[in-house]
Amino acid sequence: MILPVVAYGDPVLKKVGQEIAKDYPQLEALLQNMYETMYNAFGVGLAAPQVGLDIRLFLVDTSPFAEDEDYSEEERAFLKDFKQTFINAKIIEESGDEWAFNEGCLSIPDVREDVFRKPTITIEFHDENFEKHTKTFDGLVARVIQHEYDHIEGILFTDKLSSLKKRLIRGRLLNISKGKISVDYRMRFPNQKKKR
Repeated sequence: MILPVVAYGDPVLKKVGQEIAKDYPQLEALLQNMYETMYNAFGVGLAAPQVGLDIRLFLVDTSPFAEDEDYSEEERAFLKDFKQTFINAKIIEESGDEWAFNEGCLSIPDVREDVFRKPTITIEFHDENFEKHTKTFDGLVARVIQHEYDHIEGILFTDKLSSLKKRLIRGRLLNISKGKISVDYRMRFPNQKKKR
């Protein structure tokens, strides 16, 4: 089932997510719905707060980047095959010199800005079967993971912009929060009532 993506301005996007247990209600269905929602919106990542849940859960699938000619064959092959569910994730190290990349977010449509992040991360997480992993990622995969991880920490990519950039996009953000935007996927805006 395709879920509505929560828009900028909703308080759930600013909450730090809670850890969940293996017996979290209907976890398998939630994961399936989140993947379906992400693919429907042509996203490469989606975090639980973006579907209205303040829990520590996000997913990443970088296969759309595999079409980009800017990457080597080896990089494209890795991007094509990288799909991972992250539950109760904790970044334990970020390293390297920060680099800029133009980021966007399904909760903040039509806003893209350069964000600086470190190129390499080590992260602990449980997968969809609740098996624990500690892995190191770098490059574009690390960046997508960092972006989604920020969501479960209550941080949006726009929070990382300079005060000047924030002022320049303030009107666009306000319009998004009021639902004055056209998108080709389901969204839930802060002023809308939740449908049960």
